[in-house]
Amino acid sequence: QVQLVESGGGLVQTGGSLRLSCTYSGTISGSSTMGWYRQAPGKQRELIATIRSMSATTNYADSVKGRFTISRDNAKHTVYLQMNSLKPEDTANYYCKINQWGVNYWGQGTQVTVSS
Repeated sequence: QVQLVESGGGLVQTGGSLRLSCTYSGTISGSSTMGWYRQAPGKQRELIATIRSMSATTNYADSVKGRFTISRDNAKHTVYLQMNSLKPEDTANYYCKINQWGVNYWGQGTQVTVSS
């Protein structure tokens, strides 16, 4: 149905920036929420940002508020996560998710490592 592929992860120094991309295939309905999650070793998967497909209404976790920006380009079938002022604690595997009519679709993840 819907498949997602994340990209843009890598190694960056503290204070640096990265932009993650999540490109999806398939048709996304009007009532969909797109989000970014992350999971570090030994920790639970954490919701960090969401955006509505149609309205573009966003929500952020306190840990990334003011530093990360989620956006989407529906024409390009892509969800972005702009990450600025990166900290070592941002190191994690980042996952893209789309919820469509209560069904979750996940990407494979992309690793972000922030060196101190």
